[in-house]
Amino acid sequence: MKKCFFGLLLFACFFSFGQEIDSSEKASSGQTSSFQFYPNPATQGVIYFTSTENIAEDIVIYDVFGEIVLTERISSGSLDISKLVAGVYVLQATQNGVAISRKLIVK
Repeated sequence: MKKCFFGLLLFACFFSFGQEIDSSEKASSGQTSSFQFYPNPATQGVIYFTSTENIAEDIVIYDVFGEIVLTERISSGSLDISKLVAGVYVLQATQNGVAISRKLIVK
């Protein structure tokens, strides 16, 4: 009986505390899908950006320790990352006040 009750309680917890996207993430998810960059992993020293809006974007790249290693404002659709050593980074793009973070791998 205790096992049955425990299983029922566990089952109820999974459904009541399931991860659900809140309204702020739902609103920004439409804007985040319009932003992309390639190639990832980057091997040539340049990454290219595509977006539905043709306006300048602020790009900030962080290393694994959270330190800023590159800051750039781009409008051309490409970014020179040849100064970065091979590793994993977090790329944050800000466009129209909406910040989007993506993982960037440099080989």
